[in-house]
Amino acid sequence: MSGSESRLRAIAAVNETEAVTEPFNFADDPTAELFGKNVFSKAIMVERLPKTVFKSLIKTIDNGQPLDPTIADAVASAMKDWAIEKGATHYAHVFYPLTGSTAEKHDSLLSFNENGQAIAEFSGKQLIQGEPDASSFPNGGLRQTFEARGYTAWDVTSSAYILENPNGTTLCIPTAFISWTGEALDKKTPVLRSMRALDEQAHRILALFDNDTDGFIGATCGAEQEYFLVDRNFYYARPDLLTANRTLFGAKPPKGQEFDDHYFGAIPERVLAYMLEVERELFKLGVPVQTRHNEVAPGQFEIAPLFESANIATDHQQITMTVLASTAKKFGMKCLMHEKPFAGVNGSGKHVNWSLGGPGVGNLFNPGDNPHDNVQFLVFCAAIIRAVDKFAPLLRAVVASASNDHRLGANEAPPAILSIFLGDQLTDVFEQIKAAGTASSSLDKSTLTLGVDSLPPLPKDAGDRNRTSPFAFTGNRFEFRAVGSHQSVAGPLAALNTIAADSLDFIATKLEKAVAAGKDLNESVAEVLKEILDKHGRVIFNGDGYSDDWHVEAEKRGLPNLKTTVDALPALIDPEVIEAFEKFNVLSERELESRFEVYTEQYILALRVEANLVLKLGRTMIFPAAIRYQNELAKTCTNLKSIGIDFDTNTLDKITTLVKQLQDALEALEIENAKEDASEAIDHARHYLEVIVPLMNRVREASDTLEGYVADDIWPLPTYQEMLFIK
Repeated sequence: MSGSESRLRAIAAVNETEAVTEPFNFADDPTAELFGKNVFSKAIMVERLPKTVFKSLIKTIDNGQPLDPTIADAVASAMKDWAIEKGATHYAHVFYPLTGSTAEKHDSLLSFNENGQAIAEFSGKQLIQGEPDASSFPNGGLRQTFEARGYTAWDVTSSAYILENPNGTTLCIPTAFISWTGEALDKKTPVLRSMRALDEQAHRILALFDNDTDGFIGATCGAEQEYFLVDRNFYYARPDLLTANRTLFGAKPPKGQEFDDHYFGAIPERVLAYMLEVERELFKLGVPVQTRHNEVAPGQFEIAPLFESANIATDHQQITMTVLASTAKKFGMKCLMHEKPFAGVNGSGKHVNWSLGGPGVGNLFNPGDNPHDNVQFLVFCAAIIRAVDKFAPLLRAVVASASNDHRLGANEAPPAILSIFLGDQLTDVFEQIKAAGTASSSLDKSTLTLGVDSLPPLPKDAGDRNRTSPFAFTGNRFEFRAVGSHQSVAGPLAALNTIAADSLDFIATKLEKAVAAGKDLNESVAEVLKEILDKHGRVIFNGDGYSDDWHVEAEKRGLPNLKTTVDALPALIDPEVIEAFEKFNVLSERELESRFEVYTEQYILALRVEANLVLKLGRTMIFPAAIRYQNELAKTCTNLKSIGIDFDTNTLDKITTLVKQLQDALEALEIENAKEDASEAIDHARHYLEVIVPLMNRVREASDTLEGYVADDIWPLPTYQEMLFIK
């Protein structure tokens, strides 16, 4: 079957695709009763654990106190009984290696005695520790191939859960993943370490304001997940989507997103059925999803949860991506979480809403009605201003990838320049502090009257929002908008927590010394805030981050503009970054270097796969289709001339020129892609950026132009118009 036949059959098959799931019976299975159904939650633990064990466990979960290992057997026994009642046959230590995906090691809950009888067993030792192969995951030199031992360690702060399968269920236990020598090989461990550092430094600030509590002060996170859906018939007819998760060829469709008619539009019936099932599955797993809607680009959608503890939100984000992908299969679709699966329309991000708080103190980023009087809030907010400016290259590095490079900096996503949007009200307060050392007023909120008696007056915020800012204050939290759709939120959260701890430590140290010397606290706060604003206020920008003028202005301010992953990744091993991460015991120099190596290698591998695909598809699908059409045109021209009819060869000439351009571009790409590169990894990555990527773009340019000429029944790949609009 030719490529064109495969494409046309895929189009025909879309209309025949039906969901394999039965319609929901909401009366028999109310959605509200599903939440946490498959989670070994506090409510389950209080019923099944001895009181002393439960109280000990809660102290660790809620207050961050050290885990008492003597309770592990009791917890394991209760967890096993609960899981078996739900049909579990195996347990899995779930961890998040540096691949960014989820990894699992499954073991049976059954063992066998000397009489050959099967016995359900699960000990505290099995709960606490597992042993996957540490050298088979990316580790950046932390483990050699022959050094295989690694450990998974039970994360008591994140609840175990049941993962359902049509043929059985599995007890899943969130764990950290470390090497035999103790280095973090995963995404979770740095988040947990950074949260401990943040808790310690936040308590120092709260103590200065006589507002300290015994509770754990931690980061919270709510990550908005954007994604595309395409019919699986199209997906399997596109080898580039199948292997690279993005289209390496594809001309712009006649209609894109310019009408803005998809954003918040009516959700297609098939997609809505998919969303409902995703939500129900996530509810069972305790993921508090709240929002669903069409996004800007055709075929693009979003799901968003409520805020949770940063560590739990990290785990739930991984679960969300897994459920989005697995559920799509049931509805004959493929969920794409690549940042830019389709050129020319908006890509997908993962906006990380981040805040600080805890029991007894609430949300520490809540400014109140009069922010100028809320000195504690101003201190925490100023700490973030300092952190983002001081560690802007780091924040760019933790969202860097070959796929996110397609999105950052375009007029659809935050620029690669890190800046903070504070809004009119907070900007005015901080400008007062910078100018006079103190603030005496705050811009008032108002009421918006709509001019229609039947419509209610609306409370109006003191300032507008800014969707072009990569790091925006949005009322009681900061929204880090540069995170990519396919990325784990763990890296950004570990970085945010660590740099926030660094700034809180800086402020607390200055204030503690001033108070110890007999100075007034409020006067000392004013001095520190002014010092921060004088040095780091350059990072505050409330204007249009998409404009060319901002790039000029940012350069004048001395703000870094790291446009690519190759430019950004070295920030991971910057001495200032290493100093901060080591000071707060989040990551050692060796661990940071390992991540630099891993992410550089992943960048190279991603582009190598894409280059190989461009060559294969260009030679075996695009070129043959173009040649067939060229031959058809040439034969038609010859036949017409033979009977005395003049035939304009303009189209044939264009096709011939484009075929030659395609051949030349493929030849140049093949030569460069075959070269061995013995340079340092980052130099090798730069070669891909500066040489291979432009050559891939040359091939695509010729191919996409040919798509506009070659007969539709000959073109081998499903088109953008088909993939984006046929649902």
